[in-house]
Formats: sequence, C-alpha cells, structure tokens
Amino acid sequence: MTSTLPAVTAVQVAAQRKPAPETGPAGRTSPPRRLRSSRPDLLLCGALLVAILVVQGWNIAAYPALSDDEGTYLAQAWAVQQGRGLAHYTYWYDHPPLGWIQIALLTWIPSLVSPGAMTVAGMRGAMLVISAVSAVLVYVVARRLSLPRWAAGLAMALFGLSPLSVVLQREIFLDNIAVMWTLLAFALAASPSRHLWHHFGAGLAAATAVLTKETMLLVLPAVLLTMWRHSHRDTRKFALTGAVTACALIGLSYPLFALLKGELIPGDGHVSLLEGLNYQMTRPGSGFILNPGSGSYGVLHSWLYYDRVLIVGGLAGALLLLVTWRWSVTARALAGPSLAVAVLALVALRPTGYLPAMYVIQALPFLALVLAGGAASVAHAVLRRRRSAGESRYVTGGRYALAAVLAVAAGSYVVPRWYDGDRTAVTTDANASYRAASHWLATEVEDPQDTRVLVDDALWLDLVHQGYRPGLGVIWFYKADLDPAVTKTMPRGWRDLDYVVASPTVRRDAVDLPNVKAAIEHSTPVATFGTGPDRIEIRQIQTTSGGVR
Repeated sequence: MTSTLPAVTAVQVAAQRKPAPETGPAGRTSPPRRLRSSRPDLLLCGALLVAILVVQGWNIAAYPALSDDEGTYLAQAWAVQQGRGLAHYTYWYDHPPLGWIQIALLTWIPSLVSPGAMTVAGMRGAMLVISAVSAVLVYVVARRLSLPRWAAGLAMALFGLSPLSVVLQREIFLDNIAVMWTLLAFALAASPSRHLWHHFGAGLAAATAVLTKETMLLVLPAVLLTMWRHSHRDTRKFALTGAVTACALIGLSYPLFALLKGELIPGDGHVSLLEGLNYQMTRPGSGFILNPGSGSYGVLHSWLYYDRVLIVGGLAGALLLLVTWRWSVTARALAGPSLAVAVLALVALRPTGYLPAMYVIQALPFLALVLAGGAASVAHAVLRRRRSAGESRYVTGGRYALAAVLAVAAGSYVVPRWYDGDRTAVTTDANASYRAASHWLATEVEDPQDTRVLVDDALWLDLVHQGYRPGLGVIWFYKADLDPAVTKTMPRGWRDLDYVVASPTVRRDAVDLPNVKAAIEHSTPVATFGTGPDRIEIRQIQTTSGGVR
C-alpha cells in the first residue's frame, strides 16, 4: 500500500537531525554541538557553577533581611505539606498555587528530617537548587543562541555573581522559580536538534513559568520568537502549534480549577479568581519609575545600589543589538532575549502600576545574555578577522591592543564594585534581630498555646514550631483585618490579642489596618531588638484600664 507519509517524515527527520545552514535574512549561525560532549564547555560551566553556589550559599540565612513575602510563600508551602490546603489562611487567588507547591516539594525532605528547620532562614538553602539550575540554563541558552564560549561564561557569571542576583536569588521568591522554567523554555525552543517534542516541551515549561508567577506572561512573546527563529521552516507550523497548544492547555488549568470549586466568579461567602485578578490589576500604583519621590523610583535606585553594571549594561547591550540587527549575526541570534528586555523595560516604565522590588528578577537572565551578547558583538567588530595580506601588522596589533584595553577597563570597573557588594552578602548579619525576637517569644511567654500574637510572615513559622497555635494563635498581621475567618474570632478586635511583634513591615503597613494600628497604639514595648527603623519591638497589649492583658 502506498502512502505520502514517508516523504514528509524524511523531511522532518532531516530537519531534526541536522541544523539548517545559515540563510539569507535569518542570518543564523549553526548551533553548537551538544554541550554534554564538549569538555571545555563542561569545565567552564562547572567552575562557574561552583563559584556561584559558594557566593550565594555563604551566609545565606543571615543576609539579606527576612521579608514578609518569603515567609508567606514558605508558610503556604508548609500548609501544603501539612495537608491544610493551598495556604495557611484562606486562599484567595492572589497568585497561582503552583509556585509554593514547588517550594513544598523542595523543602519536603528537610522539613521531614527536622520539622523545626521549616523556617525562612533555614529553608533559603533550597533556593540554591533553583539558582544552580537557572545558572546552567543561562549557559546552555547562550551557547544555543550561538554565543562563543567565553561570552556564554560571561552571561552565566553576570547572572549568578552580580550582587543584585546574589541578594535576590537567595530569597524564597516565586519569581526565581518562574525564571528557571522560562529559561528551560528558551533552551528547548533553541534546541539544535529541533525535535517537535522540544518545542512541545517549551510550551509546557512556559506555561509552568506563568503558573508559578503570572507576570512571566510578559516574556512569552520572546519564547515564541526564539522558537520561530530556531525551528525548521518545514516543521515550523507544527512546532509553534504544538507549543502554543501545550502552553494554553496547561495555563487553562488554573481558571478550570477555580471554576470547578465554584470560585471563578465573585459571589457572597467565597473568594474568586476574578476578584484576585482585579486586585492585582487595580492595586495602588507606585508611580513613574523616573519621577523622583515615587515608590518606583526608590525601587529602581535600590536595584542600582546593588549593581549598576548588569542593569545599565544590559539595557545598553539590548539597544546595541537592536541597532546592529541588520548586519550582526549575534544581534539576530539574541532576538528573543532582546525582546524580553525591551518588554520588561517598557512595562516598568508605565506611568501607573505597581512595581515590586522582585520585578527585576525575571529580567536578570536576559540582561545577562544581552550584555554578554553586546560584549561579543564589540569583540567581533574589533577582532573581526585575522591579519589579512593587505593589513599592516601595526593595524592588527592596534585591534588586539584595543580589545585588551576594553577588557581591562571593564574588569577594573566591575570587579571592585562586585567584590564590595558580594562581600557584604557573605559577611553581614541582617537577621540578628529576628532571631532574638523569635528566641524571646519562645522562652519568655509562659503559655504559647493560650497566647495570641500578631507577627509578619517572616516569623510565623518560627512561632508555629515553638508551640503557638497556627492561624489563630500566631496571626499573620494582615489577616487580623482582612480575613473574615480570623476577624470573627476577634469580637473585641485588638483587645483579643496579647502581643504584637512590630517589625518594620508591620509598622509600615499598619496605617491601613485598623486592628493592627490600634494594637500598636494600645501596647507597650517589653523587648526591643536592633535600633532605628529596622528595629523589632515586642509589644504587649494594654487593657482599657491601662494594665496589660
């Protein structure tokens, strides 16, 4: 029996097994050979990985200061581990739950071996796994986008050793996990073998990234552009259709989950996905990022404080690649990362909208890739060819001397600043006050089981392991005003509390939380740890007659 299938299959197999030659407008170079069989690549990537893990892991529990967001994600992961549901309080669709489900898997064995270790400081070490995988994927993506070996190593070092990366990648943020999945999507989209299952896998990885942190939607066009450029023209429609279908089907599982629970549409007596999305879209903005005095301006300067090189250099690298698009093979190869940087930068420049401090995490790998790509373009322009018959040896020497001067100048600017930033990260103890407050609450309160205390989520799990009742004994301070399941257990409001741990986060946000604000106003400090705006006060609630409760 005859069939036309063998002819189509032969074309597909040929497209999958060997890369297409460089062609006209695409201008794409052949992808490098398999990295696992390249000893120089393995040695360089391995050496950089060891350096990244040492710098990021050293002093990881003590710096930076514990954050409420970290505590929230870890407490939600703890709730999943304990079978208490998707969150330690009412899950209200603030983010898709897949992110902290992954955290629960990462921390499951350590928490099983030592339950008391399930605290923010103790579990930061789990993020080293994410950092390691992401750093290796940056190298893989760089090589698959045809960057030379030294430039791929530079991208990996920029991503993993920048002081900004060291600080943010240590923290238990959903963004770090989402970046790992996004990089996997890029690596599969740029696979030199071009198997259809690689593109299908890229769609699955992209959907997982979005369900880990929904803001990764912004980067999906860059993934599709990379897939378009690296797929074979004969199988491109199948590749893109498969990737988009896989991404859509996995992504739709989130609203389907809400629909099956009867929580898709707002209604009385239950939370809803649409309410959660509405909150995220309409939350108060932090102002224009270039307007001095705005919250976004302060966030930008906090990023620049840690590292100007990666942010400014990455943006300059993206601009260079866009300008040299027509005649630079490197610029065309890095079209996807350049688009990701451009989209993320434009969103950050919105005059309205909320800009969180961890927003830059999703840009870090692409800033590193385009900065390394920009460096490769400059190197190619300076060292564009070997000495030709018509070129004076003085001109050849001048080109190589210029390259050496540029490299030394860049190193002289970057290394001292990175050394200072990374030295701070590996030597500073920013969490002594939190540890002292946790110890005081464990040793000085006579009956934790019968004590109600407001804390931020950075301390919530510490107190749970010290015997305080989860949820209603140790209370995440937001819930004292915003969660009906908690407020109904406080008929007298703040008077039903015993202590409030006034950390910087609690003091800052108490302005908009009546019960928390009143608890602070009607309490007296019984212990203070640290000084200045970063101090932590343990305050005992006063009765109306002036005594303590």
